[in-house]
Amino acid sequence: MTDTHKAAKAQPLTAVKGMNDILPPVSGQWEWFEEAVRALMARYAYRNIRTPIVEPTALFVRGLGEVTDIVEKEMYSFEDRLNGEHLTLRPENTAGVVRAVAEHSLLYDGGKRLYYMGPMFRHERPQRGRYRQFHQIGAEALGFAGPDVDAEIILLADALWRELGLSNIRLEINSLGQPAERRQHRAELIAYFERHADVLDDEARRRLHTNPLRILDTKNPAMQPMVQGAPRLIDFLGAQSLAHFNGVKAMLDANGIAYTINPRLVRGMDYYNLTVFEFVTDSLGAQGTICAGGRYDDLIAQIGGKPAPAVGWALGVERVLELVREQGAPIPEPLPDAYAIVPDAAAMPVVLRTLQTLRGAGLKVQMHAASAEGLGSMKSQFKKADASGARHALIFGADELAAGEVTVKSLRDGAGAQARHPLAAAAEWGAGLKA
Repeated sequence: MTDTHKAAKAQPLTAVKGMNDILPPVSGQWEWFEEAVRALMARYAYRNIRTPIVEPTALFVRGLGEVTDIVEKEMYSFEDRLNGEHLTLRPENTAGVVRAVAEHSLLYDGGKRLYYMGPMFRHERPQRGRYRQFHQIGAEALGFAGPDVDAEIILLADALWRELGLSNIRLEINSLGQPAERRQHRAELIAYFERHADVLDDEARRRLHTNPLRILDTKNPAMQPMVQGAPRLIDFLGAQSLAHFNGVKAMLDANGIAYTINPRLVRGMDYYNLTVFEFVTDSLGAQGTICAGGRYDDLIAQIGGKPAPAVGWALGVERVLELVREQGAPIPEPLPDAYAIVPDAAAMPVVLRTLQTLRGAGLKVQMHAASAEGLGSMKSQFKKADASGARHALIFGADELAAGEVTVKSLRDGAGAQARHPLAAAAEWGAGLKA
């Protein structure tokens, strides 16, 4: 091997920019969050769906819209070198869920309530709570047309904030109406923006004739007064669209859910219609949206399935966990119930057999492991037991083992209470050690 090759081999490899490792103890926070979501979804009768990370590029071009930021700028797309197929790492998962529902005819016997969790990919500038590989949890209700399910799925998200101990999150809602109403509004919007062309920035000019609705979502301070005076889509809604929106509001009112009607609220994907909503916080800086969604009744037909209504939302896991930490809500750490202290390596066969019995009874047990220098002193083992966060130490000393017993010592009650228990009855007394 040449010196050049040796030097190259010695260079450390690091993660791709914007794609982060999630390490203990932070990974324990993710597990806690995911378990809370699973339990809540079960109470609302939503069932888990898992779709591939890689999808045909055409799915997102057709579903999200060719002139959306995601399709134009942010997707990780590539050509499969084996068969020339155009593929994309999923930038969001609603389109994938809809593809799966259509492909497998999941709505043949009625509507379905589904949820997902997993990584998404967008090539955007990494910033606080936003990464190139990020994680979403989403809820999708497909095959239901009424405003009752719009309200239910909003209530589901609102219940999650309470489960996580979060506060100061506001709900903003709007209606995008139906395609014909949007077309009429679009024409008026373009005419209005053309009359104010001198105020439009380069991005707005680019969008003017392709996706003028997104101009309403501009963050450019110089454009805000002009945008505030633009025609409002809600003023173009017909009787049916208004009735649907009023139905959603009535059900939110009946459940004591506070909301603000934001007539400028739009979504970044083309597939939305009727109800759209966002949950927003001021605790995370300018990028305050932590959960967003709405109704997308045309998407299933758009990607080739049998037409069916649908509504859903997605939240960013990183941003919600950051908000949990910001607001100081308690996150339980997954600590062991007991730590096994082993003075003599010769006792390991008996120790391991006992620990397997305790683990089989549901106890979380960490075993002290030998280093190259051996097991170490009892004092050093007790230090590690205390540092582990375990509530109890299991001491497998020579006297205990000779009597077929183990000493169980409390590490957290201050007094260090301890008692000996028979190894043969580990499953029985071990149950009392569980947190």
